[in-house]
Amino acid sequence: MAQLYFYYSAMNAGKSTALLQSSYNYHEKGMRTLVYTAKIDNRCGIAKISSRIGLSSTAKLYHLNTLLFKEIYAEHDCNPVHCVFIDESQFLTRKQVKELSTVVDKLDIPVLCYGLRTDFRGELFSGSLYLLAWSDKLIELKTICYCGKKAGMVLRINAIGKPILSGKQIEIGGNEKYVSVCRKHYFAALEDPCYLLK
Repeated sequence: MAQLYFYYSAMNAGKSTALLQSSYNYHEKGMRTLVYTAKIDNRCGIAKISSRIGLSSTAKLYHLNTLLFKEIYAEHDCNPVHCVFIDESQFLTRKQVKELSTVVDKLDIPVLCYGLRTDFRGELFSGSLYLLAWSDKLIELKTICYCGKKAGMVLRINAIGKPILSGKQIEIGGNEKYVSVCRKHYFAALEDPCYLLK
């Protein structure tokens, strides 16, 4: 029976690597997958998912108005789809998470979503909120803080490593703009305006 999965973490935990490996496993068995990524994240090129260790794949793009159930149903009707993968799933809307739930429940296709749980303010992204609420399986992918503890939070930083405490929720960037830290160092950075990451 198909299920909706949410693989969540802070940044740099290997979400894209895990997604690409899982999709490859299906292909190796002769099965067809659909791989999606968010249109607004074009750091690795347009319609492409890349991991920091060098794996990459082309991907379909989704944006706020993409009708995911309709697209996946049409693809499946032409040629059976065995699994759907969604990268950067924190950017999904509530409606899109519901549509992915319908893909699982009505089409019996597993959907594996990979994304951040919280933003740099410690707030849930919309996609993450509904994936946490509605997924059948929640799997945390772990990364570490510079102190060696598990990192579950993300700080937005400026060019010299000083935390930025305000701004719009979505601002695309990588290691030059974000760093994953443990809760202790996250709150230390929020409390000290002169805090600099080591």
